[in-house]
Amino acid sequence: MSLQSIKYTRGSLEILDQLLLPVQSKYLPVRGVEDGWKVINKMQVRGAPAIAIVGCLSLAVEIHPEEFDSKKSLRQELEGKLNYLVSARPTAVNMKMAADELLSLANDLTKDDNVDVAAMKQRFLNATEAMLKKDIADNRAIGAHGAKAILQLVAAAAGAPMAGPVRVLTHCNTGSLATAGYGTALGVVRQLSELGKLEHVYCTETRPYNQGARLTAYELVHEKFPATLVLDSMVAALLRAKNVAAVVVGADRVAANGDTANKIGTYQIAVVAKHHGVPFFVAAPLTSIDLHIPSGDHIIIEERPDREMTHVGEHRIAAPGINCWNPAFDVTPASLITGIITERGVFQPAQLKEAITKLLET
Repeated sequence: MSLQSIKYTRGSLEILDQLLLPVQSKYLPVRGVEDGWKVINKMQVRGAPAIAIVGCLSLAVEIHPEEFDSKKSLRQELEGKLNYLVSARPTAVNMKMAADELLSLANDLTKDDNVDVAAMKQRFLNATEAMLKKDIADNRAIGAHGAKAILQLVAAAAGAPMAGPVRVLTHCNTGSLATAGYGTALGVVRQLSELGKLEHVYCTETRPYNQGARLTAYELVHEKFPATLVLDSMVAALLRAKNVAAVVVGADRVAANGDTANKIGTYQIAVVAKHHGVPFFVAAPLTSIDLHIPSGDHIIIEERPDREMTHVGEHRIAAPGINCWNPAFDVTPASLITGIITERGVFQPAQLKEAITKLLET
């Protein structure tokens, strides 16, 4: 059974504190929007899909016991709180898209004379709760599409009708800890395992926050997958020596042209993969694709505190007084990406905008 990073029942929300993993598994109560903003900003919950879900559910928890005297006052409350949650971590687009969708629902319900304020609140709660189930279903579809694409490429390269078990590399954490469950890029790995086609998975440490070493490795051990942790600086040597069939990573935001923002270090892996002829896939739900952003040049990159680089826990590892540059994400150009895996299929970056536009119209 995959790990559960989000525990929710109506009126109650808890998240697994990922800052304490892998040493301690502790769930934190999220009693409202202020708590939601803090756990997202402090990275106690992380991963673009999980950020959106926890943010929206924190609002659901807050308004659940409240009574509103009018639909207008409820809509104003929702708008203010959703905008506040978006500010917690601006690079991940999922929270912004979820906020826009929920605010659009609130606007429609406000205008509907057949819906009173109690029914409006109920409809809003239902919509936020539906995100949990949808995310897991979407992740399973991403896993199926991604595994199929990798195996087809491997079989074609070998001139064989069917691929044997494969070795894959992933970066950062994209599993159950980053989503409502199952995972995006790690969902592809999970599907390969379920098909009996996973020979080995390699995960990077993902400095400076070590999401790979702390979180992905934790999940891989929990699932009993054949897995090995490597340092970020070992990727080139790994791809040269270990016959890796594909790289599969997640995304915090995908631009209309296929440029992809993901955890810092992704770009250099894509460059090295291109050099070694290893297919490089991005696994992300449609909610991570922002067609309003024409290219990666327009994606806002969050910069994190120096301390994440200079300290491990309470121990300083860098010389006092040194300047630091600590972007949380980098942008991988579309030209380095083999395919973008979504719940609706796998798309080449050049086809992305047209294909997604058509899907959204249906």
